[in-house]
Amino acid sequence: MSEVSTIDLNRLPEHVNQTVRMQGWVHGLRGSNARQFLSLRNSGKILQVLAEKEILGEDLFSEIKHLKQETSVEVIGKLVENEKSPIGFELVLSSFKKVGESDNYPITPKEHGIDFLLSQRHLWLRSSKQLAIIKVRSELSYQIRKYFHSNQFTLIDTPILTGSIGESAGTLFSTEYFDLGNAYLAQTGQLYLETAIFAHNKVYCYGPTFRAEKSKTRRHLTEFWMVEAETAFLTHAENLKLQEDFVKTVIKETVSSCLPELKVLERDPAPLLDYISKPFALIDYKEALEYLQSQKEDIVWGDDINSEREQMLCQKFGGPVFIQKYPREAKAFYMKVNPEDPRTVLNADLIAPDGVGEIIGGSEREESYETITKRLQEENLPVESYEWYLELRKYGSVPHSGFGLGTERLIAWICGLQHVRECIPFPRMMERLYP
Repeated sequence: MSEVSTIDLNRLPEHVNQTVRMQGWVHGLRGSNARQFLSLRNSGKILQVLAEKEILGEDLFSEIKHLKQETSVEVIGKLVENEKSPIGFELVLSSFKKVGESDNYPITPKEHGIDFLLSQRHLWLRSSKQLAIIKVRSELSYQIRKYFHSNQFTLIDTPILTGSIGESAGTLFSTEYFDLGNAYLAQTGQLYLETAIFAHNKVYCYGPTFRAEKSKTRRHLTEFWMVEAETAFLTHAENLKLQEDFVKTVIKETVSSCLPELKVLERDPAPLLDYISKPFALIDYKEALEYLQSQKEDIVWGDDINSEREQMLCQKFGGPVFIQKYPREAKAFYMKVNPEDPRTVLNADLIAPDGVGEIIGGSEREESYETITKRLQEENLPVESYEWYLELRKYGSVPHSGFGLGTERLIAWICGLQHVRECIPFPRMMERLYP
């Protein structure tokens, strides 16, 4: 007798009509006194395993019938095609053995509150919806890296511990750093990323960032993953084109690879694909303000465009919209002042519809040593802490632009989710640090 191959659920088409061995966990169990359908989870997928009393005998069938959720097992059987199966295959069981017992698994098929599920996040990741979300996240991460690699961007791993402030000083996580005083968890990798354009022209980083922002909205996390890109000799207008191409490409490729997962999530990808089939709208902050005021919104120059107002603009344009040239005082010190209107800077936020909100913030960077020094002083930031950054403007400074995209908000948009807390394996929020 030939040896039985041990396979996982990523290799099913290669072994149709063969007897195979699989290892995994009991995701669920249903059936009758003659047949049981065991859901076996392996490799983030779920396979239906058919157990028949007539084949297995009374004792083995009874043991299977009483298996508890999340018991780990090893099964042997014939792999056959089955059109009714969500993944197109079924295993007809001939033998099995337990690997690890499970008792009183806390997450059952009944409804659970979100606080309970987040407290059980280490186990909740095994649920069908969460399996699908993490698969989409994994694919999106791959497509992001693939896009930059294909477009000759060089990956630069920027530090998480830093002595420089990249965004608002009020949203920093501080920690003692030996005898050197305070260090901060990075809000952005951008300042360090800019150093690398003078060596590699086109660069990106992708990693965790931290914001001590006291916000409990469905769009905020205190730790999230951000991809950032910087390009030498790139104007603001060219930066917008790069951002649009990037977003459209990674969404299209991720959706194409994750149709089974989107089906589990009951997410119809058609509206999303329709959004990215058309050019993204572009509107100045000033024009956005005028439109919102025409809609009886109480908003004046310098005010933030909040999430509700962002969605009003998306509805007006029927999809994603770039809002550009915000007031100078509302934006970071490194953004280049708009030469046509010094009240504003050459920046843009990309706003996604469906309640998602801002997914990209980008700008042309200030390349002048004198101007950026003055901006630091205006922001009451310690110039001496930025000497290394300022030196970039002394030795061959050039016009350059960049942007940052929050991964979790893009995942929420792709998956049709209402809250970013499900878009990261272990969400960190104001009120949650466990597990």
